[in-house]
Amino acid sequence: MEVIKFGKLAALVVAFGVVVGCSSKGGDAAGTGAVDPNAGYGAGATTGADSGLSSEEAALRAITTFYFEFDSSDLKPEAMRALDVHAKDLKAQGNRVVLEGHTDERGTREYNMALGERRAAAVQRYLVLQGVSPAQLELVSYGEEKPAVVGSTEEAWAQNRRVELRK
Repeated sequence: MEVIKFGKLAALVVAFGVVVGCSSKGGDAAGTGAVDPNAGYGAGATTGADSGLSSEEAALRAITTFYFEFDSSDLKPEAMRALDVHAKDLKAQGNRVVLEGHTDERGTREYNMALGERRAAAVQRYLVLQGVSPAQLELVSYGEEKPAVVGSTEEAWAQNRRVELRK
């Protein structure tokens, strides 16, 4: 229990640092390309400015890809903070999302399918612990089949070890 509290605190500190570091000079808060901050939350969703949400919350909502270490399905602290915002939205709006688990190209196809599923299940468990109904969450594992970045470098592999939250 102490680890979760520490993880949430660390995620909040990291997220705050990201928000402070992302001044109004442009760019996206997630650092992963152009992302619709309301993706997956329906036509009635509003931006942070429209609904009175903090810029930190809007920045965290824009994060829909969660990265993992090699051969791991453990959530990183920074992912937990963004997932807290997504959980709040999912509980309020009742929408369904798909959690797509991915791996890098290393390992057998079977192992990578299982690892992708474990990663998606880790995100699912976290969201359910935050009060999201399991009926709102669909799990899919693509293993190594849909890389975000093609290549056999550590940078490419790091981008492929992920779970994507999709509408």
